[in-house]
Amino acid sequence: MRERPTPKNHEIKLGEEEFIVSKTDTSGKITYANRVFMEICGYSERELLGVQHNIIRHPDMPRAVFRLLWDTLKEKKEFFGFVKNLCKDGSYYWVFANVTPDIDNNGQVVGYYSVRRQPPISAIRTVEPIYQEMLRIEKSAGGIKQGIVKAQAYLQDLLAAKDTDYEKFALELYG
Repeated sequence: MRERPTPKNHEIKLGEEEFIVSKTDTSGKITYANRVFMEICGYSERELLGVQHNIIRHPDMPRAVFRLLWDTLKEKKEFFGFVKNLCKDGSYYWVFANVTPDIDNNGQVVGYYSVRRQPPISAIRTVEPIYQEMLRIEKSAGGIKQGIVKAQAYLQDLLAAKDTDYEKFALELYG
């Protein structure tokens, strides 16, 4: 088992013209990573291919956001959202992610494509306290599944009060 890096308070910013591109199989194992992805996360192609995409999951990210992502993908829909990722050296970077199911000619999902770009700072300032509250809820729920359910309920209530859903919320923040 690979040792997880210790997060440190050092942000790396994705360039305005840069795009991170990756592809996974249906289980989330990385099957392709572009040069920008390898450079920003600090892992080589050899270290990335065949491992779960959550190798870059930052512990500041609520599990409920990833549950939302996977639930959306299972419906064969694309997902838009903001994600804080963890680099090999413990640094972090924020992205605006678009994840799309790769569907074959028979209508079967055979993998997922993800394209990530630099998020607006204003969007991060909006989502970061929401994610922090979701994470607090998850940690205080008394169990992983209960935490995810409660954090999802918090997010749904917040979005309902804004008369929106997560996709519209994310796209509006991205601009």
